[in-house]
Amino acid sequence: MKKEKLGVIFGGMSTENEVSVASANSILNNLDREKYEIFPIYIGKDGIWYQYDEKEQKEGEKIENIMEYLQKLDILFPVLHGLYGEDGTIQGLFELLRKPYVGCGVLASSVGMDKVYTKIVFDRAGLKQAKYEYIKKHKENYIYVDKQFNEKELELEKIVEKIIGNLKFPMFVKPSNSGSSVGINKAKNEEELKTAIQYAAKFDNKILVEEGIEGREVECAVLGKEEVIASCVGEVKSAEEFYSYDAKYKNEASRTEIPANLPEEIANEIRKQAIKAFKAIDGKGLSRVDFFVEKGTNQIIINEINTLPGFTNISMYPKLWEASGIGYQELLSKLIELK
Repeated sequence: MKKEKLGVIFGGMSTENEVSVASANSILNNLDREKYEIFPIYIGKDGIWYQYDEKEQKEGEKIENIMEYLQKLDILFPVLHGLYGEDGTIQGLFELLRKPYVGCGVLASSVGMDKVYTKIVFDRAGLKQAKYEYIKKHKENYIYVDKQFNEKELELEKIVEKIIGNLKFPMFVKPSNSGSSVGINKAKNEEELKTAIQYAAKFDNKILVEEGIEGREVECAVLGKEEVIASCVGEVKSAEEFYSYDAKYKNEASRTEIPANLPEEIANEIRKQAIKAFKAIDGKGLSRVDFFVEKGTNQIIINEINTLPGFTNISMYPKLWEASGIGYQELLSKLIELK
């Protein structure tokens, strides 16, 4: 049987380059070599594309003609987290090349990456969310964007005043386009809110400010195209005040509980809402959907959707499927077949 030529593309120019490499190395170690001839491709932080040396785990020969190189492959598997990989840009390149690829398309990727526009779609889908405010950085000032998309340029102090009038502390301040919790801070007072907005603006000129939710952080994996299935639900037990980049990747005390210790009706409702959220953004292939279960009320509140979640052996997405009866190698094969 002729093997299909599979290009696994990772690295990239985002702040998540190292996370992407870790995910890709895990995927490369688990792909079915009987089915696929593997072509690992590393994109450097400077945007240069290389063939990847799996043994040495480093970039090899530079790819001079990227289009020509990709044209000789049958299927493309992007393992790129964050900007220029998870946001629809590389998916657009694959569409231009008319190459089948793993994961969400251009629309779902771009909407899923942009936290503000994800919120707008989820609002329309009737999914319960934390209250939020949307602002933009413009030169030295900021622009307040209301729910009808009316814009008003204001000084930061005035923006903060408006936000405090509409949301309660604590608040979470996030760059609209950033992954792995990069650029996110928790603000408990006016001064912290100002600092967090200034910090988030270093990563994106669009900023989301959300009212904090006190509750359990849970996640659900989805898989499919027309027919979509959801995994069991897992719970994140962060070792820090919230699940920051350091808590995710550097603090070994952070852990996950799979399956989460939840009443069956709540777990089933989370699974149902995860599928709804995935379909609402026009997802295909895979996504991980994150929720809160509010303390005291047990209300399910959607947090965000991740269209290209971490994929190491210890990442939540493959672990959720493993606990649901689909092993790592089988999961990869299923995703490739969904192209």
